[in-house]
Amino acid sequence: MPDELKPFTINSDNILLKVKAFPKAGENRIIEARNGELVVRIRAPALKGQANKELVKFLAKTLAVARSEIKILSGESSRHKLISLPLSAGSALEDIF
Repeated sequence: MPDELKPFTINSDNILLKVKAFPKAGENRIIEARNGELVVRIRAPALKGQANKELVKFLAKTLAVARSEIKILSGESSRHKLISLPLSAGSALEDIF
């Protein structure tokens, strides 16, 4: 996948991941990378931050990092989110793509 289409960039401090989340899905699942975003389906509804919490939990498990190391930088109330991940998630992200 060309770098400009990857949904993440690696900086010296962290990894920035662009996510398009679809709440209230049948299961938590990564669908694909599309238009520079990782498309993720999340089981929880978009009520009172439930979907965001479930997304962080799902990403932590999938990428083998602590939930406390994942931060939603923007898009708390949007499907389009910018998420900060620790550098240790890099190899797991590379494996996905």
